[in-house]
Amino acid sequence: MTRRTRREFGIGAAAGLAFVPRVARGQTKPRVIVIGGGIGGATVAKYVAGSGKVDVALIEPKARYITCFMSNLYLAGLRSFESLTHGYETLADRYGIKVIHDFAVKIDPVGKTVWLKSGLGMPYDRLVVSPGITFQFDAIAGYTEAASEIMPHAWTAGPQTQLLRAQLDAMDDGGVFVITAPQNPFRCPPGPYERASLAAYYFTQFKPRAKILILDAKDSFFEQDLFQDGWNRHYPGMIEWLPGQFTGGVTAVDVKANRVKTAADSFKANVANIIPPQIAGSLAQNAGLADESGWCPVDPITFESKRQPNIFVVGDAASAGDMPKSAFCANSQAKVCAYSILAELTGSQHPAPHLFNTCYTYLSANDAISDAISFKPDGGTLKISGISMSKIDESKDVRCETVREASAWYDAFTHDVFG
Repeated sequence: MTRRTRREFGIGAAAGLAFVPRVARGQTKPRVIVIGGGIGGATVAKYVAGSGKVDVALIEPKARYITCFMSNLYLAGLRSFESLTHGYETLADRYGIKVIHDFAVKIDPVGKTVWLKSGLGMPYDRLVVSPGITFQFDAIAGYTEAASEIMPHAWTAGPQTQLLRAQLDAMDDGGVFVITAPQNPFRCPPGPYERASLAAYYFTQFKPRAKILILDAKDSFFEQDLFQDGWNRHYPGMIEWLPGQFTGGVTAVDVKANRVKTAADSFKANVANIIPPQIAGSLAQNAGLADESGWCPVDPITFESKRQPNIFVVGDAASAGDMPKSAFCANSQAKVCAYSILAELTGSQHPAPHLFNTCYTYLSANDAISDAISFKPDGGTLKISGISMSKIDESKDVRCETVREASAWYDAFTHDVFG
């Protein structure tokens, strides 16, 4: 069984729906429909609508978007939940985007129509799908959607994030916080390790005898040397990382006993944060956009699906070569996609794609690291063309300045997406 997350919109059950469809017609401009109001979807909608030459509709069931990035700061008490929350009012009022809070239940790629749960059929000239991820619960025995209400994943921001925060607050001093990290690819590769860092920051203040155990399916992880250096400096003896070669990876959970099981051992947790393996959102799966990998292959120049013409995929669901599944990558992909769509529909210039990722990661309240990576099309996929990142021997002043940059980046980035 897999779980549909807040950014997913199932279409498989559409055949059983009892409604008489109503098709919206009468538009005079080309129409682009965007499904999914996360970073990728909202960015595409804004940049296409900004031309003034295309009608854009954004389908997103939630009235508010809560960012996963920076949510670890909320867990540490360093950022409010409200500060992570964003609305769609500016996209509607300033850019003229028709924001529809509904579920897409069916895509007809031949008739170029999206059907909504309300019964409305919406024709499109181009369709952009940004469905995010779905969790492979069945990869971990005993872990289900119901189990996630006891052992939260907190890998889609919202109630799960608040649940994990409440559990950490209630945990006794001396307790054990277990985090599981899945195999690549998954959303936000540095996320589990930043979470461990910021949970440790919180524990050093309020629960100094607490321990953090990371059970990893991998034998190494991105920026590992920077993380481990930070753990040794800030939280000596508090964080233990166990790679997959020692444990065999997480195989099962016992919700009643609050135990996490690996191929080699079993670990008792006071709080368990289970991050399961992931694939592209169920909308992408049901629409035939994903391949056997579970992700959606795309043209690296335009982000048009390699499996369905006139449908584009951006964000975490896309199989984009070396590009990680991050918010900044989704934003970068969305802009390239938007310019490609505008070139097709309006005859405007299609600039060469400039794809890159910028990531800020916190090791403590006053210690952050960053990386900047550029990508280029190569052999039908995207490959790294340049990379720079923080160094282990950076001064405290440099790391404090990176913290300030990260805060300013968040404000500027979310403004770019949501207006």
